[in-house]
Amino acid sequence: MVLENDLRINGSRLHPDAVTEVQRQFNENLIAIGRKSPKWFEVGAEKYRVLRREGKTPLPKPTILDSGEPFSIPSRDKGRDIPCRIMMPEGKIDVSAVYMHIHGGGWVLQSEADQDPLLKAIADGVNLIVVSVGYRLAPENPFPKGPEDCFDVAEWLVDHGHAHFGVPLTFMGGESAGGHLTLLTLFHLLESRPKFHLSGVVLNYGAYDLSFLPQVRNFSKPLVLTPQVMVTYMDAFLPGKLPDERKDPSISPFYKDLSGLQLPPALFTCGTEDCLLEDTVMMALRWQMAGMEATTRLFPGAPHAFSLFTAEELPASKECREVINEFLIGRLKQISH
Repeated sequence: MVLENDLRINGSRLHPDAVTEVQRQFNENLIAIGRKSPKWFEVGAEKYRVLRREGKTPLPKPTILDSGEPFSIPSRDKGRDIPCRIMMPEGKIDVSAVYMHIHGGGWVLQSEADQDPLLKAIADGVNLIVVSVGYRLAPENPFPKGPEDCFDVAEWLVDHGHAHFGVPLTFMGGESAGGHLTLLTLFHLLESRPKFHLSGVVLNYGAYDLSFLPQVRNFSKPLVLTPQVMVTYMDAFLPGKLPDERKDPSISPFYKDLSGLQLPPALFTCGTEDCLLEDTVMMALRWQMAGMEATTRLFPGAPHAFSLFTAEELPASKECREVINEFLIGRLKQISH
């Protein structure tokens, strides 16, 4: 008799044979670029941000689209606004919802304008308005400054978004550090705006345990995000915080008590050559153990931040973007009935 397994993972997506030759060559090229490129902690955050914008790091040079519109939202700090960027869908007719986006970059790098093509694809593909948040970055502004900016934008969108845009805040999502900040912001809204409920969250290769799960500690490939780089990000974002202190749920959403929370359906995505793979798998499992809906999609051989590359550069990026749009469209259909 074969016992039924109550916990299922599609092992075929994790098998080395699932990695295409295109993906292998792509990773090798990224590793080669990374070996020749300076690290952010070697040259400093300010200089590395310039190098990133110039395309002189392993990640692609940001493409700034004319369709992106600057926008600002009041901060809790008197006299300061939070820079945001709006991406409207083509045609701007019968817009369905607002999607709040939080960018990645290790809490140190990137901006609200660095993911224009990805956000334009979501705006056009799902017919919604994307508001990307330009939160304050470490090391100049360590925790809790960045999260507070995300909280302020989310609360403003809950309170004023419908009046301003004609449609409500419905979705939230982000990549890497943005996935982490998305969960912190979701949990904050559950307390500060208890009558409000998101209809879905998109969590792309996020970091959910900032004290580090085993895969982060043991990841040996010099592929985009390494244990050494993660440690330097923590030093910048959480200066002076010991590993046990980083397990506080206000810092690491992995340790949040999910029992009794009304969590929205979640889409988790991650490449299998990412040191944050366990963060994705384990957070998705906790979501399901809390009785909530979680869909997890793994991309064989894909490295950290793979969805930021164009579809022409990397087929896995195209597939991931299609999965995100499919998830969002599916959620809109469900809530419209």
